[in-house]
Amino acid sequence: MDQFHLAQVNIARTKASLESPVMKGFVDQLDRVNQLAEQSDGFVWRLQSEEGDDATSIQAFEDENIIINMSVWRDIESLKNFVYSGEHLALLKNKKLWFEKMSIPTQALWWLPVEQLPGVEDAIKVLKQLEEEGSTEKVFTFNTARAIPETVQT
Repeated sequence: MDQFHLAQVNIARTKASLESPVMKGFVDQLDRVNQLAEQSDGFVWRLQSEEGDDATSIQAFEDENIIINMSVWRDIESLKNFVYSGEHLALLKNKKLWFEKMSIPTQALWWLPVEQLPGVEDAIKVLKQLEEEGSTEKVFTFNTARAIPETVQT
């Protein structure tokens, strides 16, 4: 049995408020994409608001247009299979319609013990760490993925 799961965070700066007509195409797909994630092989958990829906109402950054998404997966392959296939891939292909390009890392991956779930503070920390140090054994991206560790480094 694996001792670790893969946590992922991604952030994006919206071109307008989520209530704006500019964002309608994205907002209209959120529930469906979240359902697909939850039904995907290897899915463990996703960040949700207190209302139990998506995480778009969670204000993790001073910039109100930055939204956060965070989830936990059994392994890298499970996450890749979800991200780069089907309806989620179609959503990714249209991201320029809804999101601005950011100059900081917008995605980070890290291993955590199976009994732990990440918090928003963890997500902010790993994004900052990736920005300052680049990819390491502790935090990385799909392009610089690391194998499951024997122990988690703190």
